[in-house]
Amino acid sequence: MHFHPTSLTDAVLLTPDMHDDARGHFARLFCETEMANAGLETRFPQHNHSFNHRKGTLRGMHFQRSPHAEVKVVRCTRGAIRDVIVDLRPDSPSYMRWDAFELTEDNGHQLYVPRGFAHGYLTLLDASAVAYLVSTPYTPAAEGGVRWNDPAFGIDWGSEIVEISDKDAGWPDYKAPHKEQD
Repeated sequence: MHFHPTSLTDAVLLTPDMHDDARGHFARLFCETEMANAGLETRFPQHNHSFNHRKGTLRGMHFQRSPHAEVKVVRCTRGAIRDVIVDLRPDSPSYMRWDAFELTEDNGHQLYVPRGFAHGYLTLLDASAVAYLVSTPYTPAAEGGVRWNDPAFGIDWGSEIVEISDKDAGWPDYKAPHKEQD
């Protein structure tokens, strides 16, 4: 695996070391030792999968509040997605900035999403599937989100959105937390 820093603090693009031969290819998708050596989370007690019928399906932008904040490692296993993350950590140098990554079944890239980030994706092809590792089991009371078109972030999704849940379309405008004065 290769670890590539992104424009957002602590977010990492993971690319496979593909070994091709006449049979096809082989790649290691996760190695606890390599992840730990890179300073990344290595414990993922929850593994999720989503299937999306139509190109233009948007899922997100989700996060879990502390103490249930999640690290995710996201991979597109079929089709293609535009994966978007937003840094919601007030003390981060990349606070309130977003970045997007094309994850496809062909490129095999994975996105390491740190705690404190909102995460979502838009399908770029029909019949796209996504699998992701999650560091903390889902806790409904800790669920949060930001709206896909919130003007606080100005996310460019790059394609038309044709399918989105009422919940994801209805997140309120983002309000930055107040910092304590010394």
